[in-house]
Amino acid sequence: MKCPYCTNLNTRVVDSRPGKIEFEVRRRRECQDCKQRFTTYERVEQAPVMIIKKDGRREAFDREKVLRGIQKACEKRAISVNLIEEMVDLIEQELRESNEREVSAKIVGEKIIQALKKIDDVAYVRFASVYREFKDIADFIQELKGLLPRECRSVEFDHLVDGVVDKVVDERADKADDRS
Repeated sequence: MKCPYCTNLNTRVVDSRPGKIEFEVRRRRECQDCKQRFTTYERVEQAPVMIIKKDGRREAFDREKVLRGIQKACEKRAISVNLIEEMVDLIEQELRESNEREVSAKIVGEKIIQALKKIDDVAYVRFASVYREFKDIADFIQELKGLLPRECRSVEFDHLVDGVVDKVVDERADKADDRS
């Protein structure tokens, strides 16, 4: 294993233990040359889960891409890196355990949305707004309305929200007519 600090190939394993997820081994290594320590992870190579994108393209499941998306949604929120990584581990594990070789990107996105919804409402809405391609404030209001417990919603609130949504829908229709 090459040392990430001095690129020497002479390293030794100091500690080895099971990783956070099944089929993973975490190893602490020490460079024999510069004495720096670093961590490596070994995983069993599995057949890739292919993700079917909206446009029909297929690409291998990219754990790092999911991690980046969740981290972006959780930015400036009190959510630990460990919790985010556990979320990604769980999503990846669910996909692999499904034994499906091809999975729709929509399924992956919904798994992320459901995981975020359990942890943080703001991160959930951030991710959903990008993933579900919210067009305007009405889309946000509809999503936020769904987050409120039923007993917290008043008839007036529902009426107000519905009024805003109707107004935005009318404005969209007017814009579409103007373009025609």
